[in-house]
Amino acid sequence: MRSKARECAFKIIFASFFHTQGGESFRRGVYNAFSIDEEERTYAEKLVDLVQEHQEELTAALNQYSIGFSDKRMFPVDKSILLMAMAEIRYVDDVPAAVSADEAVGLVKKYSTEKSCGFVNGILASFISGGQYK
Repeated sequence: MRSKARECAFKIIFASFFHTQGGESFRRGVYNAFSIDEEERTYAEKLVDLVQEHQEELTAALNQYSIGFSDKRMFPVDKSILLMAMAEIRYVDDVPAAVSADEAVGLVKKYSTEKSCGFVNGILASFISGGQYK
């Protein structure tokens, strides 16, 4: 159920890197395109809000675990997915960290490059094993 919500949240987070205006109409369009229900919409909003609220902290953690590869050099798709997954791992108590990481890798497979799967998986594995969650 939450997979579509995560995909919607990813698209909104990704778009926020390029457009700071018109967010509400874009969000509605994303939700309508995915035909998600109210519960899924609420979860997607939660993820987007967590990334926005903790972006500085999450970006610092991202830079800590992506050794030698700063967030400024990352593909925006990968960065968006990583920030969302890290927020979910750290702040959503009812989702196991492994599920968040697996869902993130699934999104990377769909929207990014082949090499990005290992990159994202490695960062999230380090983030989880480093105790950077719950």
